[in-house]
Amino acid sequence: MGTDIHGFIECRWDRWLDEDDRRWNGAIDVTHLYNGRSYVAFGSLFGVRDTTSFRPLADGRGLPADVSQETLADFASWSSDATGTSWITWAELAATDWDEAANVVDDCVHEYRRSPDGTWELHGRNTSLDRFAELAGLTDPRSLYRPGRAYPEGTEWPDDDRLFRIGRLRRKHAVPDSDWGGVWSVMRTLADLHGDDGVRLVVWFDS
Repeated sequence: MGTDIHGFIECRWDRWLDEDDRRWNGAIDVTHLYNGRSYVAFGSLFGVRDTTSFRPLADGRGLPADVSQETLADFASWSSDATGTSWITWAELAATDWDEAANVVDDCVHEYRRSPDGTWELHGRNTSLDRFAELAGLTDPRSLYRPGRAYPEGTEWPDDDRLFRIGRLRRKHAVPDSDWGGVWSVMRTLADLHGDDGVRLVVWFDS
């Protein structure tokens, strides 16, 4: 059985309010913005499923003590099955080093494509596997899907305007904008109104 993410983006309006009136509100269900299932992303952010690739940014924090009513109500329906409950503020995400390299070599082969300026840009992981198998002379499916275990880090297979390479992910590739851009865009917009510490992502997982 797979593991999926659930939760809310919350915000807190601080301006002109007394401390007792400052409460968190559930802004949007995260499933409206992210519907993927990437264990390397879950691990990079919250230490769920993948516990070796990256140091988690915010693992095992539980629900915030001042969690919003909207989040708490939704969590109640999952609480018996929820795992990995945690939260992270936009301030923490904005301060993250997204170029940080993974602790281990990725099991997947990385496919790079030539950009207009001539540099190599990551296109995907374990993509174009038929072509990669031709270049590497692979026939064993176990090596095809986990070549990072079969070849040394840095091994490359040039293929005209693309390149296959064994290497380490960057955190920005583990949590790509193509998957998480909607979440980040909403949080960034809310942070412009409420401040970086006034916006957070509260999550839990099912398995």
